[in-house]
Amino acid sequence: MKVQITEKSENELRFSLEGSNPQFANALRRIMISEIPVMAIEEVDFSVNDSVLYNEVLAHRLGLIPLVFNPKDFNFRDNCVCKGKGCSQCQVVFAINKKGPGMVYSKDMKSSNSDVKPLYDNIPLIELFEDQKIKLEATARLGLGKNHARSKAANAAYSYSDDPTKFNFSIESISCLKPEEIVLIAVDVLKDKAKEFAKEIKK
Repeated sequence: MKVQITEKSENELRFSLEGSNPQFANALRRIMISEIPVMAIEEVDFSVNDSVLYNEVLAHRLGLIPLVFNPKDFNFRDNCVCKGKGCSQCQVVFAINKKGPGMVYSKDMKSSNSDVKPLYDNIPLIELFEDQKIKLEATARLGLGKNHARSKAANAAYSYSDDPTKFNFSIESISCLKPEEIVLIAVDVLKDKAKEFAKEIKK
């Protein structure tokens, strides 16, 4: 197979894949959309919420905030050495403790890991009025886009060219991961799937 990058920016990548077939191209596309590990907030524990928003609405907002993280630094909770209890290798805790009046932004989320933080500081979360207070702890873990939209890494698509073995890919990152990182991780995931399939065949 031959890969040629045709366009590249901070959040988008376009490349051609030559010498392949529709099955491989579609498998790669589906993995980039739904099976790239992405860290996102899964649980929120409210101590105080005097704001105008229900707990569920604010928790939903927190879950959709893109987080900066290094995929190599974390395990899935079920595969972690802590056996699912929760530790620094599989989760990060954010704390918010603010009193109004004023707007609460993503920069007000205090992380238990200095390397994990919101991708943007200026995402508005909730406006607090006089004497209103918000106090909470939010737990972020690795997840997959096929299980929840908050863990979706990218939008990915491909088109056919005149050559039936050539495919033109378009990747748009909607997470902190660079599009080229997403492609490389997807290739590794596909390799692991092939190895697992080979093991099952031999049984």
